[in-house]
Amino acid sequence: MFKIQEIREIIKLVDASSIDEFVYEADGSKVKLKKNGGAVEIVAPKAAAPAPAPVVEQTAAPAPAAPAQAKEEAAPAAPVVADADLHKITSPMVGTFYQAPSPDAPAYVKVGDKVGDESIVCIVEAMKLFNEIEAEIKGEIVEILVKDGQLVEYGQPLFLVKPE
Repeated sequence: MFKIQEIREIIKLVDASSIDEFVYEADGSKVKLKKNGGAVEIVAPKAAAPAPAPVVEQTAAPAPAAPAQAKEEAAPAAPVVADADLHKITSPMVGTFYQAPSPDAPAYVKVGDKVGDESIVCIVEAMKLFNEIEAEIKGEIVEILVKDGQLVEYGQPLFLVKPE
């Protein structure tokens, strides 16, 4: 079963995003949010025993600065025109994008950096958990598509990588 604080955080994230509908299922529980309809639906598990809390991997990264304090990374000189041969690193969740593990630390990657399969490229913070995002491909960072401190949605492209 979901804790009320978890549901409140999900509502805040969905409200701040441009998505109209959000559905999350875990261990027999289901949360469904619709902005336009104004509906919030929570379905309890059918089993008599309470469902265990969802397991979320948490990193030990320090909390990044608030978006207002975040440093702006310089945009690439020219936008990438032909991205058909480029790989998109996408966000695996709704949350806040951070380029560095802390406000005073350098960004994990910048345009022109080489990355490997397990290279950490950013952090996406969701419900106060800081999730390290890996490149999952060998190549070169060609473009950073979001700004530090920006809210990102599930499946939203974050980086363009030229595969090796």
